[in-house]
Amino acid sequence: RHATMSVMAEDVQLTKAQKVFTMLGALLGLLLAALDQTIVSTAGPKIQKDLQIEAGLYVWITTAYLVASTVLVPIYGKLSDLYGRRKIRLIAVIIFLSGSFLCGVSQSSTQLIAARAVQGIGSAGLFTSAFAVVADLFPPAERGKWQGMFGAAFGVSSVIGPLMGGFITDNFGWHWAFFINLPLGLIAIAFIVIYMPPLRPADGSRKKLDIAGAVALALAVLPLLFGLSLGHSATREAAGWPWLSWQIVTLFGISLVGTVAFVWVERRAESPILDLGLFKIKTFAIGALAAFVVGGAFLGAIVYLPLFMVNVVGLSSTSSGLTTVPLTFGIVAANITSGQLVSRLGSYKGLLVGSLVILVCAFILLATTLTPDATQLGVSAKMVLLGIGLGPSIPLFTLAIQTSVQPSQIGVATAAATFFRQLGFTIGIAIAGTTFAGAFASTLQSGIPEATADVPAAMRDQLQPQRSDDDDPLVAFDPAKVMEQADRKIDASPMPADLKPLAKQRAHATIERVARVFKVAYTNGLVSVFWILLLVAILALAITTVLPQLPLRTGPPGARPPIAD
Repeated sequence: RHATMSVMAEDVQLTKAQKVFTMLGALLGLLLAALDQTIVSTAGPKIQKDLQIEAGLYVWITTAYLVASTVLVPIYGKLSDLYGRRKIRLIAVIIFLSGSFLCGVSQSSTQLIAARAVQGIGSAGLFTSAFAVVADLFPPAERGKWQGMFGAAFGVSSVIGPLMGGFITDNFGWHWAFFINLPLGLIAIAFIVIYMPPLRPADGSRKKLDIAGAVALALAVLPLLFGLSLGHSATREAAGWPWLSWQIVTLFGISLVGTVAFVWVERRAESPILDLGLFKIKTFAIGALAAFVVGGAFLGAIVYLPLFMVNVVGLSSTSSGLTTVPLTFGIVAANITSGQLVSRLGSYKGLLVGSLVILVCAFILLATTLTPDATQLGVSAKMVLLGIGLGPSIPLFTLAIQTSVQPSQIGVATAAATFFRQLGFTIGIAIAGTTFAGAFASTLQSGIPEATADVPAAMRDQLQPQRSDDDDPLVAFDPAKVMEQADRKIDASPMPADLKPLAKQRAHATIERVARVFKVAYTNGLVSVFWILLLVAILALAITTVLPQLPLRTGPPGARPPIAD
C-alpha cells in the first residue's frame, strides 16, 4: 500500500541554532524524565525513614509515577498532533517541574505519592515529544543518529540516576533529589520558548480530543499496570497480592473490559487518540509489537544483574550503582553507533536483526555460564554484550514506526512506540520478578535445612533470611555479621573456654555453607530469568525478521514521496 504524506506547517528553512537548541531542550527534558525513574531508587530508603512511610505504601512512590506516565503517553501524542509540539511540550515541562517541587516539599507519604503522580503526568509528555521532535526536524535518513542519542539517555540515566540520588541524599538531603530538576527544567523551558518552532501539522485541524477514548484508555491501562506492579508470587511477602488473588484477577478483568471499550470507542471516534487504522500499516503494526516484546526483555535484565553483582560476585553494596556501568556502556555505544550507521546506510532492519541476534547470544551465554563463582570481569564482559543487543531497539523501532505514517500522525505513532515499549517494561519486570522469586525461594527452602542440619535449633533462626529496612522483596544474608553474632553468643555461653575455638570454627563453617546456599539461590534465580528472557528475545527476533524495510528519504521533512508498505 502507499501512504500519502502531508506537509508540516513549519516546513520552512530553520536556522541551525533553532535545530540545535530545540534538540538540546528535547534531550534535556528526556534526560530529566528518565533520571527521575532511577534517582528515587537510591533516595527511597531515606525518604521512607524520614516520612515514616509504611512498607505497604513504599512501592507507590515508584508505581504512581510509572502508572501516570504510561497511561498518558498516547494522549500526549494525540495532543501534540492537534495543537503542536511546542505548546504541549511546554505544558509537560511545567507539569513535571510542578510535580518535582511538590515532591521536594512533601511532608507525608500521601503528599509524596500524589506529587509523584503529577511528575509522571509531565514525564509522559517529555518522553513522547522528544522523539516526535526529531521526526519533525529531520528527514528519515538523518533521524537515526539523533534518536540514537536520545536512546542513549535511557542507558545513561540507569547509572547516573542512582549515583546522583545517593550523592544528593547524603550531602544535601532527599528533598534536593527533586529540587535539582527545577534549574535544569528552567533551561529546557528557555530553549523551548526562544528556539523551538510550533511544529504543527499543515492541515491546521483543530479537532477535539477524544475524551471518551481517553477514559476508556485509562480504564484499560490503569488496572493493568496496578495489577502488574502489585502482583507477586505466593512465596513472597511483599506489598500487594498474589497473582491469583481476587484483587489481582479483578484488576485484570477491569482492564479487559476497558480494552474492549477502548477499541469500540476508537473505531467510531472522529479524531481517535490511537487511530486503529494505523495497525493496517504493516510496518507500524510489526514495529509496535516488536517494541513491546523487546521492552519485556529490557528492564528485566537491567534490574536483576546488579543484584547478582552485589550478592554473588561480592561487590560492595555502597557502589551498587556502578554495577550496571558495563551494561550501560554497551547500550549507549550501540545506540549512538546504530544511529550513525542508519544515517549512512539508509537501512534500519539489518541493524535491528543483527542487534537482536547479539541479544539472543548474550542471553544464551548468561543463562549457561553464570555460576556462584563468577568474577566481576567475566560478568562485565557479558553485560557489555547484552547492552549492545538491547541498545538499538529504542531508537530504531521508533524510526521504523515514524517512517510508516504521515507527518500529521507522527505524534500518535511516536506515542504508540513509547506506550507499547513501557507496557513491555512493566510486564517484563513482573515476569522476571515472579520467575526470580520462585527459583530463589525454592533453592533456599531445599538448601538451608541441609546446610544447617547439624546446627542447634536455637541458632537456626539467625541463619534465616533477613529482610531489609525498605521491605525489599528480596532477602539479604550478611555472613560476617552472622559470624560476629555467633562469636558473641559462644563467648557469653558457659561452655568451657578450651571448647569455644572449636565451636566458633564449626559455627563459621555452617555460616559459610548457608552463605553458599544464598549465592546459589541468587544464581539460580537470575539464570531462570535469563532463560525466560531468552525466549522473549527469540520472539522479538522472529517478529523483526518480517518487519518491512522502508526507504529513508533524505530530503526536507515536509517533502516526502509516497512510501510503500
